[in-house]
This record gives sequence, C-alpha cells and structure tokens, in this order.
Amino acid sequence: MECCCLSEAADRRNMEAIRLKTPLSDEDCLRLRAGDRVLLSGRVYTARDEAHRRFYELLREGKELPLDLRGQVIYYAGPTPAPPGRPVGSIGPTTAGRMDRYTPLLLEKGLKGMIGKGRRSPEVREALVKHRAVYFAAVGGVGALLSRRVKRATVILYPELGPEAVHLLEVEDLPLFVVNDCYGNDLYAPGES
Repeated sequence: MECCCLSEAADRRNMEAIRLKTPLSDEDCLRLRAGDRVLLSGRVYTARDEAHRRFYELLREGKELPLDLRGQVIYYAGPTPAPPGRPVGSIGPTTAGRMDRYTPLLLEKGLKGMIGKGRRSPEVREALVKHRAVYFAAVGGVGALLSRRVKRATVILYPELGPEAVHLLEVEDLPLFVVNDCYGNDLYAPGES
C-alpha cells in the first residue's frame, strides 16, 4: 500500500485540479490520491439514507437495482427546491458515514465514487481499495454555490421521498477533494494507512 504523508497531500492540493468526467473507470480512480483537487463533470446521482436502504434491501433480496451503478458517482445530497430559472436549489453534502453500512455492497455492484462530507468507516475504506473506487468531499456550508455547477436535475426514483428522491444531475466542474483513494490513503488521517 502507498502511504500519503501530510506534506505530500499538501503538495498535491496545491496542484492544478484534475478534471474528470463520469462514468469513472478503474484508470480514473487509480490516478487519484488523497488530497487531490478534482473538477467533476457529467452525470451524478443523488441518494441519501432512505434511497440507500432501499437499494440495499433490493440487493439483499437478490433483485436488480433500478439503475446501473457501474462507473457511477453518488452524491450524498438532497437538493432544496429550485428557485426560478435554476435546476436545483442548495445542494450541499450530507454526512457520508450514515451510508457506510450500505456502501461496500454498492461498490461491489460497480459504484466508483461517492461525494459527501466526513470520515468513512474502515470497512468502506477497505472496499474502496478492493473495488478501485474513491470517496470525494464537497465543502459543506456552500450548497448554494455548489448548485451553480448543476446544469440539469431530474427526479428518476422514489419521488415520494421529496428532496431525498434519487435525482440524476448533470454537473459541470463540480469542485471536490479526494478524501479516500483506492490505495488506502485517508486525507483526514495521513500516515495511518
């Protein structure tokens, strides 16, 4: 395993942002390291606690998911209602740890990236390594600014969940940081890996 020390992470953060477009490949994930700045464009799904629970139950029952997660990114967010002329309202990240119990199974199904805030469990970090995936952080508290990076938003699943329904977003240059890479590095705990 590669270890990302604090000074290396700081050096990487000072570099120019890496531009990525979804769907993500193994190669995309392999080039990222904890601390990298990323500008993500393409299609991203939103899903929070209840949507994750439903996905998990479907998979545990041996059923197919209603969407193909291979190469996809899930943003742990529930957008607020859209103001006139905008596709979404504020769209800040929610705490990722609430999805940890469901995440390894979704990674097994091909999920390549997640966006949230806060730390991930050791089980999720191990699953990121095993499945060559990454966890990104979006800056909390700036949901109104992040919404400017959303070009289109469509509810595609579970509309009864309101803002926690699954949305398909089209994003352009969504600013993110790599927190956990597929080498076991953790931006929040350099040197622990």
